[in-house]
This record gives sequence, structure tokens and C-alpha cells, in this order.
Amino acid sequence: MIDKDIILKNWDLSTVPSPCYVLHETLLEENMRVIDKVRKATGVEVIVALKANAMWSIFPELRKYSDGATASSLAEAHLVFEEYGKPSHTYAPVYSENEIDEILSYSSHITFNSLSQYDRFGERAHQAGVSCGLRVNPEFSTVETDLYNPASPTSRLGVRSVDIAEWPEGVEGLHFHSLCESRPADLRGTLAAIEERFGRFFHKLKWLNMGGGHLMTHKDYDEDELIRILCDFRARYPHLRVILEPGSAFTWDTGCLVSTVEDKVFNGGTNTLMLNVSFACHMPDCLEMPYKPVILGAHDPEEGEKVWKMGGNSCLAGDFYGDWAFDGGREPQVGDKIVFRDMIHYTMVKTTMFNGVTHPSIGIWNPEKGFRLVRKFGYKDYKERMS
Repeated sequence: MIDKDIILKNWDLSTVPSPCYVLHETLLEENMRVIDKVRKATGVEVIVALKANAMWSIFPELRKYSDGATASSLAEAHLVFEEYGKPSHTYAPVYSENEIDEILSYSSHITFNSLSQYDRFGERAHQAGVSCGLRVNPEFSTVETDLYNPASPTSRLGVRSVDIAEWPEGVEGLHFHSLCESRPADLRGTLAAIEERFGRFFHKLKWLNMGGGHLMTHKDYDEDELIRILCDFRARYPHLRVILEPGSAFTWDTGCLVSTVEDKVFNGGTNTLMLNVSFACHMPDCLEMPYKPVILGAHDPEEGEKVWKMGGNSCLAGDFYGDWAFDGGREPQVGDKIVFRDMIHYTMVKTTMFNGVTHPSIGIWNPEKGFRLVRKFGYKDYKERMS
């Protein structure tokens, strides 16, 4: 087991362009070690959720330690088929007539969000040889942020037990998703709710998909407890293929967003470092969730320390975050790099080109070979998104 804190502290980012998302291969390999341990110890299939990890330049590495990938749209399913090299496990909240046939052509499994969507498209899935599943709502979740809680009683995601009189003919799988960066105890509670509400249908199933949110690569996560829970479940239902589809876990804490101080603004007693990146465009979860990201070489201010906010480069008034103080009382200067930790999962896939601000490049760091630029964005990328 490696110490990610030490690797990040000693990481020489001087050759990395700014702005840039950069993934560290050693940190990715450590996550793969944990995921592979869970796969081998439980016999559970672990597949990559593209909603969190669409960085297809690392798919060859992810393929070694996963059993496939899951998509939530036509574009994601196409990318899985084209770059992951196998059909997708597909779930979307709703399918459209003009996309369903192409989605099926890229899929091995398809999960429907409602009984009416299965009634509408299920026969076409059967004709295409795609295994059908139904997403259910366990009406149990420990997620405290409403924006990320898919299992409230009024959620649009999944079918409640009271609304299923008989399990639909031809539906082989049951899919639930109620976790978000969760721990094994949260899964244990969810499984109890699933068995209570939907256990009467288990004998009709071939597979059960436990969704995502299993943050098994977090340093405080007890993967041995997860293994015990999964082995116990499989022992009680040996006829079921069990599938997990973590998103964040594959690339959790595997890289950073490198930015640069371009100006310093002092207004009304507030000190702001103006950066060449945007919270609104390049770190949207910070504002949506919200959460305060870690900056390498900085910490939460203590009394008496100089306090800094970070200002984004879009015109949105709320494009800033704080507060931080810098280690050793350091005062950053124009041209200094500000490095945001853990910015690979979800962050890259949720970026926008609002305001036409420069989109960060994407790169990979190898401890022996150094930095490799994977993708640089420019004016053409912005223009081609517009009309």
C-alpha cells in the first residue's frame, strides 16, 4: 500500500502546463489494486461508470481490473463500445425513440427506469439480444445532500415496491442506486431495504446491480467489510450475478487540476488570488454540492493567519471559493501554481465552456517517463459547440 499524501507532496509539477488536469499513474494503480482485491475475493463483477470516468486514454488500464463499463446515454454507450472494446451495461432515466435502437446496438444489458419504458422498448431489446433490467427505488438512503440522493420517496429514478404487483415478464435484472461516496454500513442498510421490499422477486432474477457510490479506494474505507457483505449476500442468493458500478472509486484521488495565479485582488478586506481556471466551469461540484477542495501546500486558516480566497476566471459573480492559508505563511505571487487535489473523477466530465474560458488540458504523469499531454483544447473546440 502506498501513501498518496507523500506522493502528492513530492510531486514535481514544474513541467505540467497550466491549466491542466493531470492523472498520476502510480495513484491510479493503487486504486486498481484495491478494486481487484474486491473482485477476486467476492466474485462480484465491478464495472466502470463512465458518468464519472470518461477519460478513455486510461481505458486500457481500467480494462485490466474491471469487468466492463456502464453508460447513461447514447454517447457514453458508443464510447464504451468503441474504446472499452465491449458492449455497455446501459441505464438512462429515459430513452428516446430516435436513440433506442443505436443504444441497444452498443449494449449487452439495458436497465429501464420505469415499467412504461420497458413496455415501450422492452421487446426491441429482446429482439436485439440485450438483457433487460428494471431500476427500483429502495426508498432508503444515507445521502444527506438532496442533489445527490436518488432514493427519496418522490424521486424520479426507479420504481417503488408498492407500484410493482408482479415482476415483468422478460426482465432478468434488478438495479438500484442509493449510495454516494458511501461506506460499507450504508450498503448494508440499503441491502436490508432492498431485500425487504423486493426480495419476493429475487427468484425471478438472473442478475442484481448494486449501482455506484461504493468508495472502496478512499483511505478510510473498510474494503474487508465490503467483501464480507458481498460474500454474505452471494451465499444467500447464489443464483444471482452481482454487479457493482462505482464511479469515483476508480480515479478517486488520482490527480490534480494545475492552475496559475494571474492576479491578486484586495477588496473590502478580502484577499483573492485570481486564477486561470474557473470553479463554475472546471470544478462545478465545489459550488453545487458544495464542498471545499484541497489545495496542495495550503490548509484551513487558523487565527492570525493571512486568509485567501481563490477567484475563477469566468464572469459569474459567484465564481470563487475560500478560505485557505498557505503553509509556512507563504504569500503566493503572480505566476505561482495553485494545485487542486482530487480533480479527476466527475470533475472532468462535468466541465463547460461557459464564457469561452480556456478549458484545461488533460495529461498523464508517469514516475519514470514524466508528463504526457493527452489533449489540449482551443478555440475550435469552443466554436464547434456553438451554432
